[in-house]
Amino acid sequence: MQHIQQGFRGFTLLVDLNWDRLLYVGAIGLALGLGAYLGSPGL
Repeated sequence: MQHIQQGFRGFTLLVDLNWDRLLYVGAIGLALGLGAYLGSPGL
């Protein structure tokens, strides 16, 4: 159980340090998906 808790703490630290990068990647993915949806011929 301690190993799981330490792993979760490590994951939480990585998210805390890199949340802006995750947000940036998510925003680009959302924009690409929206562009593909709007550019599709079936719309």
